[in-house]
Amino acid sequence: MNILESVLPSFGFHDDSITLIPFGGGLINNTWKVSEKGKEYILQRVNDNVFTKPQNIASNIRLIADYFKTNWPKYDFVAPMSTIHGEDLLYIPSSGYYRMFPFVAGSHAKQVGENPNQAYEAALQFGRFTRLLSTLDISNLSITIPSFHDLGLRYEQFLTALEKGNKERMTAAKDVIEQVIKYQSIVSVYTAMLSDPAFKRRVTHHDTKISNVLFDNQDKGLCVIDLDTVMPGYFISDVGDMLRTYLCPVSEEEKDFSKIIVRDEFYKAIINGYKEEMKHELTEKENKYFFYAGKFMIYMQALRFITDHINDDIYYGAKYEGQNLVRASNQMVLLQRYLEKENDLGTYGEV
Repeated sequence: MNILESVLPSFGFHDDSITLIPFGGGLINNTWKVSEKGKEYILQRVNDNVFTKPQNIASNIRLIADYFKTNWPKYDFVAPMSTIHGEDLLYIPSSGYYRMFPFVAGSHAKQVGENPNQAYEAALQFGRFTRLLSTLDISNLSITIPSFHDLGLRYEQFLTALEKGNKERMTAAKDVIEQVIKYQSIVSVYTAMLSDPAFKRRVTHHDTKISNVLFDNQDKGLCVIDLDTVMPGYFISDVGDMLRTYLCPVSEEEKDFSKIIVRDEFYKAIINGYKEEMKHELTEKENKYFFYAGKFMIYMQALRFITDHINDDIYYGAKYEGQNLVRASNQMVLLQRYLEKENDLGTYGEV
């Protein structure tokens, strides 16, 4: 499909000098940078195989945009542009859903955190996002991915895979499977948390990798972006995802496990940045679960990878045989390295 002819006119673009180039490294949505007369914009096609109800995403973002406009007008919220018919989403049959955002001049995103200061700034932004939305009624937010960070459900899916999945793959993955089962107490802690009123559901981003923060030219955080997974949730999701993705210098794709380490200074930067904004929002008990947040998210990602491997790569897919087993093994090594730090870092940030 010709996007220049089929999509852009619906957002009011008609100039022949428009340029359109692929942008970013996201794995879910297709993203392009649009340039016209010296101005830049971001165009995205929403992956409706993952987000089966894109209208829910649009509704959430509009709700949050209106909230910020009314309550925190100085916050740099990147609101979507409307089509010429006043819609936040453009639907084109046989092609999908499209949306347009202004490109924030002077901003840039990072694919990896290079130093603790960047980790601090990112954590500060995610904490600020949740704090500023603390009076938004979370019951008005739609669920864009049901049970996204439900660790109990992820463990049940793992057990089902052990019953019905690829037996040959299970045999080859025996060591990783045994390690996953060994740490199932992490699930028990999460299950107990769900019925404990000390743990509050708040507006939660749920995808706090550093590429979802915009920085200025001095590496100061400006705001958070990519709000597709914003839903009611627990603080351990946002803190845990930062710990999982910032602490180690290599990603879950790394096959050389000797490179998997936990950097103490990044841990402290994340906790300091998040608490700078959230110190008056968190309960006394929540303040004791920062280290657990890392266990929670690293373990859940390992669970999801090994489950997908056993199920023949039906969710994440695989570019080579055994990729999800590598990912799961990688995350289990990261979990072990992380647990080795519990005596040193386990009480850091507690009140």
